[in-house]
Amino acid sequence: MNVNIHESWENVLVDEFNKPYFKDLFAFVEQEYADYKCFPPKNQIFSAFNHCHFDDVKIVIIGQDPYHGIDQANGLCFSVNDGISHPPSLINVFKEINSDLDLQYPESGNLERWAKQGVLLLNATFTVRAHQAGSHQKKGWETFTNAVIKTISDEKRGVVFLLWGGFAKQKVKLVDEIKHQIFTSGHPSPLSANRGYWFGNRHFSKTNLYLTEKGYDPIKW
Repeated sequence: MNVNIHESWENVLVDEFNKPYFKDLFAFVEQEYADYKCFPPKNQIFSAFNHCHFDDVKIVIIGQDPYHGIDQANGLCFSVNDGISHPPSLINVFKEINSDLDLQYPESGNLERWAKQGVLLLNATFTVRAHQAGSHQKKGWETFTNAVIKTISDEKRGVVFLLWGGFAKQKVKLVDEIKHQIFTSGHPSPLSANRGYWFGNRHFSKTNLYLTEKGYDPIKW
């Protein structure tokens, strides 16, 4: 299977692609897609990079697993394809945006519109077997994701990292907190959000304020 990734990322990640773990990971993914129904579709595995090029990254949002239901996952964390019902976590993301910025709740849960503005929507695990959450964890994707985060931290400056929930917060150790801005909160999943750990974090207005102060265009959330 070819690594279908934009050249801006290929240039900074080429060493990672040549490491033994990545070759083993891709052999595993190739076999899984041959033997089982897996998500996202093969041509969307690297969508996060193809919709948000390396030079354009302003914000990094870290998810965990792709959605494992039919037609949901499109390679962007928290995002679903047009016409698909919004999962609970995404509903709570949109509710917070509505509360924070007084923006209307959107019809589509497809977050390509964010990615094209410089929001890297990065899942820690890029693939999953249908209806089996976590089935592709600990096969090498997490090592790759960590390398991506560290590369962004090392090579860029002034990126906003939005770390939602315990899993994402673990990535703080990969980010240079002097060069970049980090905002943390609970996860938008109902379990966390309904206990008061998500709503009111105002990450979307805080991010736009930071970008504006740095001379960048704010995100149209």
